[in-house]
Amino acid sequence: MKSLTVYIQNQAGSLAEYLIQELVLSLAGWIPSLPGIVLRNLLYRFIMRLDGVVAIENGARLRFTRNIHLHKGVYVDCGVYLHATPGGIEVDEKTFLMHHAELHVYNFRNLPGAGIKIGKQCIIGEFSVIRGQGGVRIGDSVLFGPLVQVLAVQHRYGDTSRPVMEQGITARGIQVGDGAWLGAGCIVLDGVSIGKGAIIGAGAVVTGDIPDHCIAVGSPARVIRNLVTQPLEQSKLAELELGIPAIFMASKSKV
Repeated sequence: MKSLTVYIQNQAGSLAEYLIQELVLSLAGWIPSLPGIVLRNLLYRFIMRLDGVVAIENGARLRFTRNIHLHKGVYVDCGVYLHATPGGIEVDEKTFLMHHAELHVYNFRNLPGAGIKIGKQCIIGEFSVIRGQGGVRIGDSVLFGPLVQVLAVQHRYGDTSRPVMEQGITARGIQVGDGAWLGAGCIVLDGVSIGKGAIIGAGAVVTGDIPDHCIAVGSPARVIRNLVTQPLEQSKLAELELGIPAIFMASKSKV
């Protein structure tokens, strides 16, 4: 019985919330394609906050749904996992959470800064992981490649007489500025701030702050170029312009 209670406490705020949440998810969560998206857009409003029309694919795993807030135009792909314990998850307009991305607040210690907030027109790449115990704040127009990890939590390990898992945690939080690009497989550790327009190379491990408009690579990540003081050549800039997603270009033209 105790194990059952612990299980429910890890899924929803109360037994009543759990039953309602799982009923709605069971009714609509499995239906594929456009009919499922339409039905979920209607039914999920009873268990979470949806502003305007959102698209949630079948197979998305949602827990503590009352703490999830999705703005209009958000896309949640198949296999996405949102675990929104107190502190919650908020995803702003026209942001895409690609398949099997995981946003996990996991705040069972009443950490005051916990939560995940993602700005407008971001792309969170396939199989990326965001841990929000210390709080993660991501600006607008941020791009994550696949397999990015943003981990706003750290285990204590100084006491050699106890296992690491018994020594508690620290959780200082992570911030990612507007327009940043985090390359495939990079890892951002707790306490880091990544500046506006910064670029993190694939596979880098970020252990310290990265200034605005800088490129950082390696493990630990180090700045190798400042795009303000060392701008790219015009020919390279023209080449990069070809890769702007059409959906974002259309929205910019209306501003």
